[in-house]
Amino acid sequence: MTSQKTQSIINLKIAVVGDVHDQWEAEDGIALKHLGVDLVLFVGDFGNESVEVVRAIASLDLPKAAVMGNHDAWYSATEWGRKKCPYDRSQEDWVQLQLDLLGSSQVGYRKLDFPQWRLTVVGSRPFTWGGPEWKFADISRERYGVTSLEESTDRIVAAVKSAAYETIIFLGHNGPSGLGDRPEDPCGKDWHPIGGDFGDPDFGAAISQALTIGKTIPLVAFGHMHHTLRHTKKVLRKSVFRSPEGVIYLNAARVPRIVDHNGEKLRNFSIVCLEDGVVSEVSLIWVGNDFHIASEEIFYKRSPPVVQSA
Repeated sequence: MTSQKTQSIINLKIAVVGDVHDQWEAEDGIALKHLGVDLVLFVGDFGNESVEVVRAIASLDLPKAAVMGNHDAWYSATEWGRKKCPYDRSQEDWVQLQLDLLGSSQVGYRKLDFPQWRLTVVGSRPFTWGGPEWKFADISRERYGVTSLEESTDRIVAAVKSAAYETIIFLGHNGPSGLGDRPEDPCGKDWHPIGGDFGDPDFGAAISQALTIGKTIPLVAFGHMHHTLRHTKKVLRKSVFRSPEGVIYLNAARVPRIVDHNGEKLRNFSIVCLEDGVVSEVSLIWVGNDFHIASEEIFYKRSPPVVQSA
């Protein structure tokens, strides 16, 4: 019998959908089919507890995985949010409705195995706000029984250890700490010029532990920190970081993800190509009205291997 740990060649076209913020239409699903993607990853922030947006995404007939963002618990996670809640929380729970709609494709603190590609998607802390401070503590404690960053790391690592396959794609709302502390870095603190690392320490620690126990990690996808910076318009956020271990980190939060350009509606997707289980290319594409690719920006392209002469 072939061991489940045996590696196989993985060739895969992945679409990563950045922070949606209520911008999801039937045409998005059609576009993904036209693009011929194999797997769709959603980094959360579907809207402010936008149940109908999540319902539409849950119905997408493609292999998918998703994590929840801070906006997906906007009226439930804090006292100030609860005061603005547009529904009766004693009668309804829109956070749970979203989780129920997504079902097994929601991977926060969980994993989802994909036998057809012999890889597993593992989700980081759901509903994260980002940064080194423990925010949204109530929802982490009430929904998951997690009360500290250390416990959060343990939950993510437990999902890694339960994975059926050695190849792991990590999916988070906010990215991990350790990707730089400049405002323009993938998780850099951008609301004043001095910067600071606003990545999630628990996510970073979990990825480090996964590498230590020998997991293969081609891709870590996330969003939350938008591509435009708040303190300056002169530079944009860096979308891709490649670690010394060869892991590709992608911040897919290109917001707004649907725009009107000269009367044509354009919608963006980040596209990641895996060849032999390694990320070969990462790009941002804008798809037009007739589902053609109106523009493409390549963020990363793997250098071809050097062939040694005899």
